Amino acid sequence: MKYYIIAGEASGDLHGSNLIKALKAQDNYAEVRCWGGDLMQSAGGTLVKHYKEMAFMGFLEVVQNLGAIKKNIAFCKADIAQCSPDVIIFIDFSGFNLRIAKWAKRHGFLTNYYISPQIWASRESRINDIKRDIDAMYVILPFEKQFYEGKHSFPVHFVGHPLIDAISQKTRPDPEQFRSENHLDPEKPIIALLPGSRKQEVEKMLSLMLSVVDDFSEYEFVIAGAPSLERDFFTPFLDNPNVGFVANKTYDLLSVADAALVTSGTATLETALYKVPQVVCYRANWISYQIAKRIITLDYISLVNLIMEKEVVKELIQTELNTQNIKVELKKILGDPYRKKQVEAYEELSEKLGGPGASTKTASLIIENIKH
Repeated sequence: MKYYIIAGEASGDLHGSNLIKALKAQDNYAEVRCWGGDLMQSAGGTLVKHYKEMAFMGFLEVVQNLGAIKKNIAFCKADIAQCSPDVIIFIDFSGFNLRIAKWAKRHGFLTNYYISPQIWASRESRINDIKRDIDAMYVILPFEKQFYEGKHSFPVHFVGHPLIDAISQKTRPDPEQFRSENHLDPEKPIIALLPGSRKQEVEKMLSLMLSVVDDFSEYEFVIAGAPSLERDFFTPFLDNPNVGFVANKTYDLLSVADAALVTSGTATLETALYKVPQVVCYRANWISYQIAKRIITLDYISLVNLIMEKEVVKELIQTELNTQNIKVELKKILGDPYRKKQVEAYEELSEKLGGPGASTKTASLIIENIKH
């Protein structure tokens, strides 16, 4: 069967790659054409467009790049029509994917959504588009099933969170060897910095994260460079001898870190699953933030707190994200009782996310959906 998968960022590339592996394991004749990244391509997908060409963050940035977005949408529709897949699988990336889904449904394609648009956070009215345009949805957060089925009478499948599989498949490095290979201090404990995967957000976040380096001289701060960004981009941030850098090794870094400063997003959940105490950081373009503040209805922004329905990790948002607050909160999680309390909450979080096998379950349901 022919599968057409659309992901638009690094996390989607990761989950898409594991889904491709699962589809190929269950369908010997699977042909996968995809929008995503290097991981999806390595898993056996034919890459049409790399997410690096589509990663526009925030309302203002989207408006500034409307021309490029419209071209991508037109190209995507034409490519799907030419490919004529048995199913289109959308992974997150709702601004783009819901537009394609509307067109695809109108043209008779089977539409499946893996990793739900976050309509429970903002613009809940999009449920009407989803009901109209999506044939089946596979959700990865426990509260989403009740949201869709209980509140909106739209049946979905809760498959568990794919990060559990992604992390369990990783072999943890030897700490000494990891430090040696990446030219890190062999003696100092590590504070991991996860500034994001898009240039716009990294530029905003890293300067603030690094502003506390000299206050924690007994630690080494190590930046996790995302695969979407070249090393040269990080050079201006590496002038302090107490700052290290690793490229495309976020999971390895988390496995040896004592604490982390993390930009809000999937990385907060990854950090929690590695049982690393963290402070969540978020600062957007002022205009984008003012718009978001008026349409987002959540009490929290981090997945950790949303899933746990309480404050497990401290969130420093917009003006609260400053040097003094970062310093105070980082000191807290480097010592008990805050450190111990977070790690204990992480254990409960893991249980709520369901067991392993999200990609395998989703692949089985997609194949079953095609056959029926």
